[in-house]
Amino acid sequence: MLSSYRQIFAAPGTLAFSSAGLIARLPISMTGIGIVTMLAQLRGSYGIAGAVSAVVALSVAALGPQVSRLVDRYGQRRVALPATGLTVLAAAALLLCAHYGAPDWTLFVCAAGVGMMPSTGSMVRARWAHLYSSEPPRLHTAYSFEAVVDEICFIVGPILSIGLATSVFPEAGVLCSGIFLTVGILLFTAQRRTEPPIHPGAHRAGRSAIHSSGLQVLVLTFVATGAIFGSVEVVTVAFAQEQGHTALASLVLAVYALGSCLAGVVFGTLRLKGSMAGRFLGGNAVMAASMVPLVVVAALVDGTAGLVALGAALFVAGLSISPTLITAMALVERLVPAAQLNEGMTWTTTGLALGVALGSSVAGWVVDGSGAAAGYWVPLAAALFGALTALAGLARLRAGLVAVATADGAAATAAEAAAGSATGGPEA
Repeated sequence: MLSSYRQIFAAPGTLAFSSAGLIARLPISMTGIGIVTMLAQLRGSYGIAGAVSAVVALSVAALGPQVSRLVDRYGQRRVALPATGLTVLAAAALLLCAHYGAPDWTLFVCAAGVGMMPSTGSMVRARWAHLYSSEPPRLHTAYSFEAVVDEICFIVGPILSIGLATSVFPEAGVLCSGIFLTVGILLFTAQRRTEPPIHPGAHRAGRSAIHSSGLQVLVLTFVATGAIFGSVEVVTVAFAQEQGHTALASLVLAVYALGSCLAGVVFGTLRLKGSMAGRFLGGNAVMAASMVPLVVVAALVDGTAGLVALGAALFVAGLSISPTLITAMALVERLVPAAQLNEGMTWTTTGLALGVALGSSVAGWVVDGSGAAAGYWVPLAAALFGALTALAGLARLRAGLVAVATADGAAATAAEAAAGSATGGPEA
Protein backbone atom coordinates (compact mmCIF):
# COMPACT_ATOMS: atom_id res chain seq x y z
CA MET A 1 0.00 0.00 0.00
CA LEU A 2 2.70 2.47 1.00
CA SER A 3 4.64 1.86 -2.21
CA SER A 4 1.85 3.54 -4.20
CA TYR A 5 2.27 6.70 -2.14
CA ARG A 6 6.07 6.58 -2.26
CA GLN A 7 5.87 6.61 -6.06
CA ILE A 8 4.00 9.91 -6.26
CA PHE A 9 6.65 11.59 -4.08
CA ALA A 10 9.49 10.35 -6.28
CA ALA A 11 9.31 13.54 -8.37
CA PRO A 12 11.49 16.35 -6.95
CA GLY A 13 9.62 18.98 -4.95
CA THR A 14 6.40 17.02 -4.47
CA LEU A 15 6.77 16.54 -0.73
CA ALA A 16 7.63 20.22 -0.29
CA PHE A 17 4.60 21.66 -2.09
CA SER A 18 2.20 19.12 -0.58
CA SER A 19 3.46 19.81 2.96
CA ALA A 20 3.22 23.56 2.44
CA GLY A 21 -0.27 23.04 1.06
CA LEU A 22 -1.26 21.26 4.27
CA ILE A 23 -0.21 24.27 6.35
CA ALA A 24 -1.97 26.73 4.05
CA ARG A 25 -5.19 24.67 4.08
CA LEU A 26 -5.62 24.56 7.85
CA PRO A 27 -7.29 28.02 7.93
CA ILE A 28 -10.19 26.66 5.87
CA SER A 29 -11.33 24.59 8.85
CA MET A 30 -10.16 27.04 11.52
CA THR A 31 -11.48 30.42 10.44
CA GLY A 32 -15.26 29.93 10.60
CA ILE A 33 -15.35 28.11 13.92
CA GLY A 34 -12.69 30.48 15.27
CA ILE A 35 -14.87 33.48 14.45
CA VAL A 36 -17.90 31.88 16.10
CA THR A 37 -15.95 31.05 19.26
CA MET A 38 -14.32 34.49 19.39
CA LEU A 39 -17.48 36.55 18.92
CA ALA A 40 -19.54 34.35 21.23
CA GLN A 41 -17.08 35.25 24.00
CA LEU A 42 -16.49 38.90 23.11
CA ARG A 43 -20.03 39.88 22.05
CA GLY A 44 -22.05 37.31 23.98
CA SER A 45 -24.17 36.51 20.93
CA TYR A 46 -24.18 33.33 18.90
CA GLY A 47 -26.51 35.08 16.46
CA ILE A 48 -23.91 37.71 15.52
CA ALA A 49 -21.15 35.10 15.59
CA GLY A 50 -22.99 32.77 13.23
CA ALA A 51 -23.99 35.58 10.88
CA VAL A 52 -20.42 36.86 10.56
CA SER A 53 -19.16 33.32 9.95
CA ALA A 54 -21.85 32.89 7.27
CA VAL A 55 -20.67 36.08 5.54
CA VAL A 56 -17.16 34.61 5.41
CA ALA A 57 -18.53 31.41 3.81
CA LEU A 58 -20.59 33.36 1.26
CA SER A 59 -17.63 35.60 0.48
CA VAL A 60 -15.40 32.60 -0.14
CA ALA A 61 -18.09 31.13 -2.39
CA ALA A 62 -18.39 34.36 -4.39
CA LEU A 63 -14.73 35.42 -4.60
CA GLY A 64 -12.93 32.05 -4.52
CA PRO A 65 -13.64 31.03 -8.14
CA GLN A 66 -12.69 34.51 -9.36
CA VAL A 67 -9.35 34.36 -7.54
CA SER A 68 -8.72 30.90 -9.02
CA ARG A 69 -9.63 32.20 -12.47
CA LEU A 70 -6.86 34.79 -12.06
CA VAL A 71 -4.52 32.00 -10.95
CA ASP A 72 -5.22 30.17 -14.20
CA ARG A 73 -4.49 33.31 -16.21
CA TYR A 74 -1.46 34.72 -14.40
CA GLY A 75 0.04 31.88 -12.38
CA GLN A 76 -0.13 30.67 -8.79
CA ARG A 77 2.61 32.85 -7.28
CA ARG A 78 1.52 36.12 -8.92
CA VAL A 79 -2.05 35.80 -7.65
CA ALA A 80 -1.82 33.78 -4.42
CA LEU A 81 0.60 36.17 -2.70
CA PRO A 82 -1.46 39.39 -3.10
CA ALA A 83 -4.72 37.51 -2.44
CA THR A 84 -3.25 36.18 0.80
CA GLY A 85 -2.10 39.67 1.75
CA LEU A 86 -5.61 41.07 1.30
CA THR A 87 -7.11 38.16 3.25
CA VAL A 88 -4.73 38.65 6.17
CA LEU A 89 -5.41 42.41 6.25
CA ALA A 90 -9.16 41.76 6.36
CA ALA A 91 -8.73 39.15 9.12
CA ALA A 92 -6.52 41.53 11.12
CA ALA A 93 -9.14 44.27 10.79
CA LEU A 94 -11.82 41.82 11.95
CA LEU A 95 -9.75 40.94 15.04
CA LEU A 96 -9.21 44.61 15.90
CA CYS A 97 -12.89 45.46 15.45
CA ALA A 98 -13.91 42.53 17.63
CA HIS A 99 -11.33 43.28 20.31
CA TYR A 100 -12.04 46.99 20.60
CA GLY A 101 -15.83 46.74 20.42
CA ALA A 102 -16.40 48.36 17.02
CA PRO A 103 -20.00 48.45 15.70
CA ASP A 104 -21.37 45.14 14.47
CA TRP A 105 -21.53 46.28 10.85
CA THR A 106 -17.73 46.59 10.74
CA LEU A 107 -17.44 42.88 11.49
CA PHE A 108 -19.47 42.03 8.40
CA VAL A 109 -17.41 44.34 6.18
CA CYS A 110 -14.16 42.78 7.36
CA ALA A 111 -15.59 39.26 7.05
CA ALA A 112 -16.41 39.89 3.39
CA GLY A 113 -12.73 40.59 2.71
CA VAL A 114 -11.66 37.23 4.13
CA GLY A 115 -13.23 35.64 1.04
CA MET A 116 -10.13 36.60 -0.97
CA MET A 117 -8.38 33.55 0.54
CA PRO A 118 -6.78 31.55 -2.32
CA SER A 119 -7.90 27.96 -2.79
CA THR A 120 -4.75 26.11 -1.81
CA GLY A 121 -6.34 22.70 -2.31
CA SER A 122 -7.05 23.52 -5.95
CA MET A 123 -3.52 24.82 -6.53
CA VAL A 124 -1.98 21.70 -4.96
CA ARG A 125 -4.12 19.42 -7.10
CA ALA A 126 -3.25 21.48 -10.20
CA ARG A 127 0.43 20.77 -9.50
CA TRP A 128 -0.27 17.05 -9.22
CA ALA A 129 -2.23 17.20 -12.49
CA HIS A 130 0.66 18.97 -14.20
CA LEU A 131 3.08 16.27 -13.04
CA TYR A 132 0.96 13.15 -13.61
CA SER A 133 -1.76 13.98 -16.14
CA SER A 134 -0.21 11.40 -18.49
CA GLU A 135 -0.10 8.78 -15.69
CA PRO A 136 -3.69 8.27 -14.47
CA PRO A 137 -2.83 5.70 -11.75
CA ARG A 138 -0.35 8.06 -10.08
CA LEU A 139 -2.71 11.02 -10.42
CA HIS A 140 -5.45 8.94 -8.79
CA THR A 141 -3.12 8.16 -5.87
CA ALA A 142 -2.10 11.82 -5.58
CA TYR A 143 -5.72 12.99 -5.46
CA SER A 144 -6.43 10.32 -2.85
CA PHE A 145 -3.54 11.56 -0.74
CA GLU A 146 -4.84 15.14 -0.90
CA ALA A 147 -8.30 13.96 0.15
CA VAL A 148 -6.70 12.41 3.24
CA VAL A 149 -4.88 15.70 3.88
CA ASP A 150 -8.23 17.51 3.69
CA GLU A 151 -9.66 15.16 6.30
CA ILE A 152 -6.66 15.74 8.57
CA CYS A 153 -7.22 19.50 8.28
CA PHE A 154 -10.87 19.16 9.26
CA ILE A 155 -10.00 16.92 12.22
CA VAL A 156 -7.16 19.05 13.61
CA GLY A 157 -8.23 22.56 12.58
CA PRO A 158 -11.45 23.02 14.58
CA ILE A 159 -9.99 21.40 17.70
CA LEU A 160 -6.95 23.70 17.53
CA SER A 161 -9.00 26.82 16.80
CA ILE A 162 -11.52 26.24 19.61
CA GLY A 163 -8.80 25.21 22.05
CA LEU A 164 -6.76 28.36 21.44
CA ALA A 165 -9.79 30.66 21.62
CA THR A 166 -11.03 29.20 24.89
CA SER A 167 -7.73 28.62 26.70
CA VAL A 168 -5.44 31.47 25.50
CA PHE A 169 -7.55 34.47 24.44
CA PRO A 170 -10.70 34.78 22.27
CA GLU A 171 -8.90 36.03 19.15
CA ALA A 172 -6.21 33.33 19.27
CA GLY A 173 -7.94 30.85 16.94
CA VAL A 174 -8.45 33.34 14.10
CA LEU A 175 -4.99 34.82 14.66
CA CYS A 176 -3.40 31.37 14.40
CA SER A 177 -5.30 30.61 11.19
CA GLY A 178 -3.93 33.83 9.68
CA ILE A 179 -0.40 32.82 10.62
CA PHE A 180 -0.86 29.38 9.09
CA LEU A 181 -2.20 30.93 5.88
CA THR A 182 0.69 33.39 5.59
CA VAL A 183 3.43 30.85 6.33
CA GLY A 184 1.82 28.15 4.21
CA ILE A 185 1.35 30.31 1.12
CA LEU A 186 4.87 31.75 1.39
CA LEU A 187 6.33 28.24 1.55
CA PHE A 188 4.01 26.96 -1.20
CA THR A 189 4.69 29.74 -3.71
CA ALA A 190 8.43 29.45 -3.03
CA GLN A 191 8.32 26.04 -4.75
CA ARG A 192 8.80 27.47 -8.23
CA ARG A 193 10.00 24.36 -10.06
CA THR A 194 6.72 22.51 -9.51
CA GLU A 195 4.44 25.44 -10.32
CA PRO A 196 2.39 24.66 -13.44
CA PRO A 197 3.16 26.96 -16.35
CA ILE A 198 0.41 29.23 -17.58
CA HIS A 199 -1.54 27.30 -20.18
CA PRO A 200 -1.41 28.87 -23.67
CA GLY A 201 -5.21 29.08 -23.75
CA ALA A 202 -5.58 30.73 -20.34
CA HIS A 203 -5.67 34.29 -21.64
CA ARG A 204 -8.16 33.32 -24.34
CA ALA A 205 -10.59 31.63 -21.94
CA GLY A 206 -13.54 33.98 -22.22
CA ARG A 207 -16.28 32.10 -20.39
CA SER A 208 -16.09 30.80 -16.87
CA ALA A 209 -15.48 27.10 -16.33
CA ILE A 210 -18.90 26.84 -14.69
CA HIS A 211 -20.48 26.92 -18.15
CA SER A 212 -19.42 23.27 -18.50
CA SER A 213 -22.58 21.19 -18.06
CA GLY A 214 -20.59 18.37 -16.50
CA LEU A 215 -19.06 20.73 -13.94
CA GLN A 216 -22.52 22.05 -13.11
CA VAL A 217 -23.58 18.52 -12.19
CA LEU A 218 -20.54 18.12 -9.94
CA VAL A 219 -21.11 21.46 -8.21
CA LEU A 220 -24.75 20.62 -7.46
CA THR A 221 -23.77 17.29 -5.95
CA PHE A 222 -21.08 19.06 -3.91
CA VAL A 223 -23.75 21.41 -2.54
CA ALA A 224 -25.60 18.30 -1.37
CA THR A 225 -22.41 16.81 0.09
CA GLY A 226 -21.67 20.05 1.92
CA ALA A 227 -25.20 20.04 3.31
CA ILE A 228 -24.54 16.54 4.66
CA PHE A 229 -21.37 17.70 6.40
CA GLY A 230 -22.90 20.86 7.85
CA SER A 231 -26.08 19.20 9.08
CA VAL A 232 -24.34 16.13 10.54
CA GLU A 233 -22.05 18.39 12.56
CA VAL A 234 -24.88 20.52 13.99
CA VAL A 235 -27.24 17.62 14.69
CA THR A 236 -24.53 15.46 16.28
CA VAL A 237 -23.58 18.24 18.71
CA ALA A 238 -27.26 18.73 19.57
CA PHE A 239 -27.80 14.96 19.98
CA ALA A 240 -24.81 14.66 22.32
CA GLN A 241 -26.10 17.60 24.34
CA GLU A 242 -29.53 16.01 24.68
CA GLN A 243 -27.87 12.83 25.98
CA GLY A 244 -25.89 14.85 28.54
CA HIS A 245 -22.49 14.21 26.93
CA THR A 246 -21.77 17.36 24.90
CA ALA A 247 -18.00 16.90 25.18
CA LEU A 248 -18.23 13.57 23.32
CA ALA A 249 -19.59 15.26 20.18
CA SER A 250 -16.11 16.14 18.92
CA LEU A 251 -14.96 12.52 19.32
CA VAL A 252 -18.01 11.20 17.47
CA LEU A 253 -17.42 13.64 14.61
CA ALA A 254 -13.72 12.75 14.57
CA VAL A 255 -14.73 9.11 14.03
CA TYR A 256 -16.79 10.26 11.02
CA ALA A 257 -13.72 11.98 9.53
CA LEU A 258 -11.56 8.98 10.42
CA GLY A 259 -13.75 6.68 8.34
CA SER A 260 -13.37 8.98 5.35
CA CYS A 261 -9.62 9.30 5.94
CA LEU A 262 -9.04 5.52 6.04
CA ALA A 263 -11.19 4.98 2.96
CA GLY A 264 -9.18 7.61 1.10
CA VAL A 265 -5.89 5.89 1.99
CA VAL A 266 -7.12 2.52 0.70
CA PHE A 267 -8.86 4.00 -2.35
CA GLY A 268 -5.61 5.62 -3.43
CA THR A 269 -3.90 2.24 -3.79
CA LEU A 270 -6.57 0.74 -6.06
CA ARG A 271 -6.16 0.47 -9.81
CA LEU A 272 -9.68 1.17 -10.97
CA LYS A 273 -11.35 0.31 -14.25
CA GLY A 274 -14.62 1.38 -15.78
CA SER A 275 -16.32 4.73 -16.08
CA MET A 276 -15.50 7.53 -13.63
CA ALA A 277 -19.04 8.85 -14.13
CA GLY A 278 -20.46 5.51 -13.02
CA ARG A 279 -18.19 5.41 -9.96
CA PHE A 280 -19.28 8.92 -9.03
CA LEU A 281 -22.94 7.93 -9.22
CA GLY A 282 -22.23 4.83 -7.15
CA GLY A 283 -20.43 6.86 -4.51
CA ASN A 284 -23.34 9.26 -4.13
CA ALA A 285 -25.80 6.36 -3.93
CA VAL A 286 -23.78 4.67 -1.17
CA MET A 287 -23.50 7.99 0.66
CA ALA A 288 -27.29 8.31 0.62
CA ALA A 289 -27.79 4.75 1.86
CA SER A 290 -25.29 5.31 4.68
CA MET A 291 -27.42 8.13 6.11
CA VAL A 292 -30.34 5.80 6.90
CA PRO A 293 -28.70 4.14 9.96
CA LEU A 294 -28.20 7.59 11.52
CA VAL A 295 -31.95 8.22 11.52
CA VAL A 296 -32.63 4.76 12.99
CA VAL A 297 -29.98 4.99 15.72
CA ALA A 298 -30.99 8.49 16.79
CA ALA A 299 -34.63 7.46 17.03
CA LEU A 300 -34.19 4.18 18.90
CA VAL A 301 -31.08 4.43 21.13
CA ASP A 302 -30.51 6.87 24.02
CA GLY A 303 -27.70 7.81 26.41
CA THR A 304 -24.08 6.76 26.10
CA ALA A 305 -25.08 3.66 24.12
CA GLY A 306 -26.77 5.93 21.62
CA LEU A 307 -23.59 7.95 21.12
CA VAL A 308 -21.51 4.79 20.71
CA ALA A 309 -23.95 3.40 18.14
CA LEU A 310 -24.05 6.78 16.42
CA GLY A 311 -20.25 6.85 16.24
CA ALA A 312 -20.23 3.42 14.62
CA ALA A 313 -22.87 4.50 12.10
CA LEU A 314 -20.93 7.68 11.29
CA PHE A 315 -17.71 5.70 10.80
CA VAL A 316 -19.47 3.53 8.21
CA ALA A 317 -21.02 6.63 6.61
CA GLY A 318 -17.58 8.24 6.36
CA LEU A 319 -16.23 5.38 4.25
CA SER A 320 -18.01 6.65 1.14
CA ILE A 321 -16.91 10.29 1.40
CA SER A 322 -13.28 10.34 0.26
CA PRO A 323 -13.75 7.90 -2.66
CA THR A 324 -16.62 10.02 -3.96
CA LEU A 325 -14.74 13.32 -3.62
CA ILE A 326 -11.57 11.84 -5.15
CA THR A 327 -13.56 10.64 -8.16
CA ALA A 328 -15.19 14.06 -8.46
CA MET A 329 -11.81 15.82 -8.58
CA ALA A 330 -10.63 13.38 -11.23
CA LEU A 331 -13.76 14.21 -13.24
CA VAL A 332 -13.03 17.94 -12.96
CA GLU A 333 -9.53 17.32 -14.31
CA ARG A 334 -11.05 15.53 -17.31
CA LEU A 335 -14.06 17.78 -17.93
CA VAL A 336 -12.50 21.23 -17.57
CA PRO A 337 -9.90 22.60 -20.01
CA ALA A 338 -6.38 22.64 -18.59
CA ALA A 339 -6.37 26.43 -18.88
CA GLN A 340 -9.22 26.60 -16.33
CA LEU A 341 -8.30 23.76 -13.97
CA ASN A 342 -7.80 25.88 -10.82
CA GLU A 343 -11.12 27.62 -11.36
CA GLY A 344 -12.93 24.35 -12.07
CA MET A 345 -11.68 22.73 -8.87
CA THR A 346 -12.52 25.82 -6.86
CA TRP A 347 -16.13 25.72 -8.08
CA THR A 348 -16.52 22.30 -6.46
CA THR A 349 -15.21 23.58 -3.12
CA THR A 350 -17.51 26.58 -3.50
CA GLY A 351 -20.46 24.21 -3.84
CA LEU A 352 -19.23 22.38 -0.75
CA ALA A 353 -19.02 25.63 1.26
CA LEU A 354 -22.51 26.72 0.20
CA GLY A 355 -23.87 23.31 1.13
CA VAL A 356 -22.26 23.45 4.58
CA ALA A 357 -23.87 26.83 5.26
CA LEU A 358 -27.26 25.63 3.99
CA GLY A 359 -27.15 22.28 5.78
CA SER A 360 -26.12 23.72 9.14
CA SER A 361 -28.87 26.37 8.96
CA VAL A 362 -31.66 23.94 8.03
CA ALA A 363 -30.47 21.41 10.60
CA GLY A 364 -30.52 24.10 13.29
CA TRP A 365 -34.13 24.97 12.47
CA VAL A 366 -35.20 21.31 12.54
CA VAL A 367 -33.40 20.65 15.83
CA ASP A 368 -34.98 23.72 17.44
CA GLY A 369 -38.43 22.72 16.24
CA SER A 370 -38.42 18.92 16.52
CA GLY A 371 -35.35 17.78 18.44
CA ALA A 372 -31.97 16.31 17.54
CA ALA A 373 -33.23 12.87 16.48
CA ALA A 374 -35.42 14.47 13.80
CA GLY A 375 -32.43 16.50 12.64
CA TYR A 376 -30.81 13.45 11.03
CA TRP A 377 -33.50 13.55 8.36
CA VAL A 378 -31.71 16.65 6.99
CA PRO A 379 -28.47 14.89 5.93
CA LEU A 380 -30.56 11.99 4.60
CA ALA A 381 -32.59 14.38 2.43
CA ALA A 382 -29.41 16.12 1.25
CA ALA A 383 -27.79 12.79 0.37
CA LEU A 384 -30.85 11.68 -1.60
CA PHE A 385 -30.77 14.98 -3.50
CA GLY A 386 -27.09 14.42 -4.30
CA ALA A 387 -27.69 10.88 -5.54
CA LEU A 388 -30.64 11.96 -7.71
CA THR A 389 -28.61 14.85 -9.12
CA ALA A 390 -25.75 12.50 -10.00
CA LEU A 391 -28.23 10.13 -11.65
CA ALA A 392 -29.92 12.91 -13.62
CA GLY A 393 -26.55 14.31 -14.69
CA LEU A 394 -24.95 10.98 -15.58
CA ALA A 395 -25.53 11.49 -19.30
CA ARG A 396 -23.93 14.94 -19.12
CA LEU A 397 -20.88 13.57 -17.34
CA ARG A 398 -20.47 10.76 -19.84
CA ALA A 399 -20.95 13.11 -22.79
CA GLY A 400 -18.35 15.45 -21.37
CA LEU A 401 -15.83 12.64 -20.96
CA VAL A 402 -16.44 11.43 -24.51
CA ALA A 403 -16.04 14.96 -25.86
CA VAL A 404 -12.74 15.39 -24.04
CA ALA A 405 -11.46 12.01 -25.26
CA THR A 406 -12.42 12.91 -28.84
CA ALA A 407 -10.75 16.30 -28.58
CA ASP A 408 -7.60 14.75 -27.12
CA GLY A 409 -7.48 12.23 -29.94
CA ALA A 410 -7.88 14.92 -32.58
CA ALA A 411 -5.17 17.02 -30.94
CA ALA A 412 -2.80 14.06 -30.83
CA THR A 413 -3.43 13.28 -34.52
CA ALA A 414 -2.82 16.90 -35.45
CA ALA A 415 0.39 16.97 -33.43
CA GLU A 416 1.65 13.79 -35.12
CA ALA A 417 0.81 15.21 -38.53
CA ALA A 418 2.60 18.45 -37.72
CA ALA A 419 5.63 16.54 -36.48
CA GLY A 420 5.69 14.43 -39.63
CA SER A 421 5.53 17.50 -41.86
CA ALA A 422 8.26 19.24 -39.89
CA THR A 423 10.65 16.28 -40.10
CA GLY A 424 9.88 15.40 -43.68
CA GLY A 425 8.18 12.06 -43.08
CA PRO A 426 7.57 9.30 -45.66
CA GLU A 427 4.64 11.15 -47.20
CA ALA A 428 6.78 14.23 -47.67
